[in-house]
Amino acid sequence: MALASGSSDHPHDWELELTRRLPLFGHRNWIVVADASYPAQSNPGIETLVACADQMQAVRKVWAVIAACKHIRANIYTDLELGFVEENDAPGIAEYRRQLNALLNRSNCQQLPHQQIIAKLDQCAQMFRILIVKTNLTIPYTSVFFELDCGYWSAEAEQRLRQAMLRGPAPSAGSGSAFGWKNWFIPIWPDPSEACYVVLALPLRVA
Repeated sequence: MALASGSSDHPHDWELELTRRLPLFGHRNWIVVADASYPAQSNPGIETLVACADQMQAVRKVWAVIAACKHIRANIYTDLELGFVEENDAPGIAEYRRQLNALLNRSNCQQLPHQQIIAKLDQCAQMFRILIVKTNLTIPYTSVFFELDCGYWSAEAEQRLRQAMLRGPAPSAGSGSAFGWKNWFIPIWPDPSEACYVVLALPLRVA
């Protein structure tokens, strides 16, 4: 669904739509602030909002709204090509880079080739929603990509969790004892040749 917003009658429609969607969004959703030539994609998981707004203003707004949410945070990506575009080929690119660097200098911002970022978006859109906010900026490789992550669970905590799971079974609640699990296959049909089985997963104490 594409919504034409940012018109003279309703200049902030895209901001309202963004605010409405963020409570639904979470880990693995994406929000993209894109320049004017960003294509309409055929994947139904990708939604586009047309915002007749300044690109830098849109980036600031999206980042501020995400920062105000307790349940999400953002990993930010920009096109690697952005750093190589020359002013003679794209007037205004130097000033845009200066403003963007000033805005994102303390963020977890990564640069990847444009096609690699698009491939990540396409893969995620197979299962998760992606929101594109398309601005009126006519300078190439200026899109900013916000990959949403869990706001109350860090990558470091996830790594510690996975390492703990590899070390062995978790302790049972309240007792501090460790349990493993054993599957028991129990026939429930009188004729053994046509037996159906029910699987019971029973705790097995680990010494």
